[in-house]
Amino acid sequence: MKPPILIFVACGLALTTVASASSPTTPEPKHLQPNAPRTITVSEADTPPVVRVGLLQSTLILLPAEEKVANVFAGDTVDWVFDGGHVASRFISIKPKLANSTTDVHIVSDHGNEYTLQLREISGDEDLHFDSKIFITPGDKAAKDRLVEMPVFVPVAELDKVKQEAAAAKAAEAATLKAEQTKEESYRSQYPGSLHFDYTWDKSKGKGLGLQAIWRDDKFTYLRGQFQETPALYEVKDKKPSLINFDFANGLYTVPKELDNGYLAIGKQKVEFHRTQEAR
Repeated sequence: MKPPILIFVACGLALTTVASASSPTTPEPKHLQPNAPRTITVSEADTPPVVRVGLLQSTLILLPAEEKVANVFAGDTVDWVFDGGHVASRFISIKPKLANSTTDVHIVSDHGNEYTLQLREISGDEDLHFDSKIFITPGDKAAKDRLVEMPVFVPVAELDKVKQEAAAAKAAEAATLKAEQTKEESYRSQYPGSLHFDYTWDKSKGKGLGLQAIWRDDKFTYLRGQFQETPALYEVKDKKPSLINFDFANGLYTVPKELDNGYLAIGKQKVEFHRTQEAR
């Protein structure tokens, strides 16, 4: 009788092995799938639209092209991550850290528009498609009108940049002013040395006309006198006289060039002047 028992036990082990091999395996976890980008319209009078987000997946929210994010307020900042980047932009990245959680988010733009969204994590749903990218468009006329106006809020990053640029511009202006003052002071200190009183004329004729002094610097020629009537001023080149341009104020002629020879004349009165040969 013992041999049949041994056979029965062996068959039992074989059946057990077959049963174990044919038992169902653990089902693979479902994978979240991103939806195609979509546009949602946000209106103050309507219920905030729902955005489907996936566990540990990033959903990108984009404001209208004319706007930038000024501030973000969220109901749950522990189990949800909100990232607007390090510079002011129209983008906000949203990522949930807890399955089947929900929260709301309020976005204030630099144009003063407000957008409220309901966020829902969907890893427990039958439909595992989540929103990967959402474009927001305002539904209210007032909000649309504000898009074409100037921003009412300046993001902190841009404000800091403007302050830095203003400080740099002020410092540059101060440096330029200081350089100009230094140049002017240097010019004033050196200017007397650039004056040359090297003209000759008939002093008696000059006194009759009112001429008192003639001098020059590196760019101009000056004639000063007390004239009853303003004499005409001529330059003489190659023994040919010609009227020249000058400025006259308070008895001072300012000629925008160096004159070698010339004369002043009123009617028949005439005073010739010449630069000395040594100075030429």
